[in-house]
Amino acid sequence: MASVEDTLLNKPWSPADRKYYRIADKSLKLSAAFWFLAAVIGQWIFVYYVAVHYGGTALQGDWAAWSAGGPQGIIPGDSLGNFSMAMHVFLAIIVVFGGPLQLIPQLRTRFPTFHRWNGRIFVFGAFAISLFGLYMIMTRGSVGAPIQHLGTSLGGVLIIIFGVIAVRHAMRRNIAVHRQWAMRLFMLVNAVWFFRIGLMAWIILNNGPAGFDMETFTGPFLVFLSFGQYLVPLAVLELYFRTQKSTSTAARFAMSGIVVVLTLIMGVGIFGATMGMWLPRIT
Repeated sequence: MASVEDTLLNKPWSPADRKYYRIADKSLKLSAAFWFLAAVIGQWIFVYYVAVHYGGTALQGDWAAWSAGGPQGIIPGDSLGNFSMAMHVFLAIIVVFGGPLQLIPQLRTRFPTFHRWNGRIFVFGAFAISLFGLYMIMTRGSVGAPIQHLGTSLGGVLIIIFGVIAVRHAMRRNIAVHRQWAMRLFMLVNAVWFFRIGLMAWIILNNGPAGFDMETFTGPFLVFLSFGQYLVPLAVLELYFRTQKSTSTAARFAMSGIVVVLTLIMGVGIFGATMGMWLPRIT
């Protein structure tokens, strides 16, 4: 991808055009940083909740707390399913905490060994989480309608596919391509988090449940969210990649606005999930 300087040198722009392009490029980078900061805060709040809730109740021997709200808990006699559940939770803490660290350029540059090993742990953990999750959905089911289970399962399959592609490009030293696939994998791995904040943002913005039934946890919005939890972030990411390659000043300003708006909506969801779903279960 051409740098801003290359773009400015290769286009017959006026000084004003060059100035606006630089501003647009800066706004695009700042909007991405704004999104990343908000995402890291939200994801690490989620990690804290999972560690305290599941880890704390496990230490107390309160395994019934793991089953609250659905069938994905500790079930007497289901040794393999219980092991899958425990590993799913344990690896989720590691992956969701360590994932954002892979996307920080300063860490990649100054601590390349850490970046490589953390990346290996991230990919291995993502593979394992997907396999354990798929097993639990197939053997235990989940809340909601079968079409919702299909959406979640497809996300798990895509994690494995995208992870393999990211690793192959890293092994071939196609670093630029590897980073793009690593970012796609990052979006997929965090689909469960996107689901929760997307749901809470929707409820808050609609002043209550809309498009689904809270009792059965089914409805058209939840069908959309079961696929949208990863397809929407991936679509926005692809649009961002295309904007980076574009020489259009207007495209950069437009993408910056889209990212800021989505980040604000994400912030509403993070607040709602923190105050309505996570803190009440650990305080």
